[in-house]
Amino acid sequence: MKCMAIPTPKPVRADAGQEYEPVIGLEVHVQLNTRSKAFCACSTRFGAPPNSQTCPVCLGLPGAMPVLNREAVVKAVAAGLALGCNIAPRSIFARKNYFYPDLPKGYQISQYDLPLAQHGGLEIPDPAGKDAGKTKRIGITRVHLEEDAGKSMHEGHADSDRYSYVDLNRSGVPLIEIVSEPDLRSPEEAHAYLTRLKEVMLYLDVSDCNMEEGSLRCDANVSIRPRGSREFGEKIEIKNLNSFRFLQQALEHEIERQAEVVTGGGKLNQETRLYDPSTGKTSVMRSKEHAHDYRYFPEPDLPPLEIADAWRDEIAASLPELPQAKRRRWQRDWKLPAYDTEVLTSSPALAAYTESAAGKSKNPQGVAHWIMGELSAVMKASGGDWSQPPAPPAHIAELVELVDAGTISGKMAKQIFETMVAQGQSPRQIVEQSGVRQITDPAAVDAIIAEVLAANPRQVEQYRSGKVAVLGFLVGQVMKASRGQANPGLAQERLKAKLG
Repeated sequence: MKCMAIPTPKPVRADAGQEYEPVIGLEVHVQLNTRSKAFCACSTRFGAPPNSQTCPVCLGLPGAMPVLNREAVVKAVAAGLALGCNIAPRSIFARKNYFYPDLPKGYQISQYDLPLAQHGGLEIPDPAGKDAGKTKRIGITRVHLEEDAGKSMHEGHADSDRYSYVDLNRSGVPLIEIVSEPDLRSPEEAHAYLTRLKEVMLYLDVSDCNMEEGSLRCDANVSIRPRGSREFGEKIEIKNLNSFRFLQQALEHEIERQAEVVTGGGKLNQETRLYDPSTGKTSVMRSKEHAHDYRYFPEPDLPPLEIADAWRDEIAASLPELPQAKRRRWQRDWKLPAYDTEVLTSSPALAAYTESAAGKSKNPQGVAHWIMGELSAVMKASGGDWSQPPAPPAHIAELVELVDAGTISGKMAKQIFETMVAQGQSPRQIVEQSGVRQITDPAAVDAIIAEVLAANPRQVEQYRSGKVAVLGFLVGQVMKASRGQANPGLAQERLKAKLG
């Protein structure tokens, strides 16, 4: 298969960037990881043979009646709560009418004027990158529950030049749509927002957020306005952005394109565009629809969704600690740098591993250092996943404890770490079996030093005549004579004493 070349995105023109300010809002579709679909009992398993997971309900056959999936509601409410939204005690499902070959009913069951959750927000890192502790709040307009459409396939078949194929396995899979306020002011902020949103969804375990499988998809609304203006420009939508990189590239191109049109005296029209990664450009898909084009009306086959206060509170009590709260706690209690907490909370499995290892140690900073260093290097080399780490958390905590106690040196610890990962033994077991431990008895170190000084009279004279740099050589000789087991600090201290 011929590889597709991805062009390097062009930066926004300097003059356009100075004259115009982008205004960006994102509509993110998150596929919920329920076992069955939103309104029927069909499986949601990805990768099944085409059209093998369908029934009269998700095929839209006459007389089929939808029944709401309770677990989808629980996951949608959890997402709304985690994003700081108000959960509506009563929300309404509606029919959103439009025709696509992969929408067999001719409408999508969604929510419109009475959504499940509204008025939330999400913190993203300081967009200027100057202060690791500073954040910017991006408003969230609404979170609503809906069903997914099927999937049209325009390539991959021998007769794709004449026909398109439709797979309805995805039809009816539950989604939440998370609509942000137009608070984003750069492609970098949009990237940071989507990153943070994905983290929250993963911590909640409401979705696997696999963009390659379509579990997380994004539409971007972008306009430009004269810098300093409060009026919004003409909004243009970019559909179906299925990677973080493509989101940022598409926005960079579109901001530059809009600036060039306006500075050239042209007029921007409200429309929907598609991004082509092979060219790095957006192109017109269709004129932008308005709400009335979809002829929304309440879904007659579904009653209003009512969320009692007790049910909402029960879901709220089940929420896990979210990544931002975890970062703040680790910085406060464990004195970890902000960068370290960012890395160590980047996935729920890695965060859980760190929590377990550091929670067993008096030196959480040392534990974090080993996880981010040697252990992460092993994971990267093996292509592993933090749900199946190469060593249990207790072993990392024990390794740090042995170093801190002076039982082993840092150099020994690296050797023991390699054995620990390869054989699965604990560091203490390895130390006991191998007999490798640091020599911390001053008398034992003095005996080794005596041998080294006797064997190196010239270097001893050089040191005593003022060439103090030779001390490093003598420390090295002590370490060599002790086969690396002497405590380096103690060796240096005793050497200075012996050399007068």
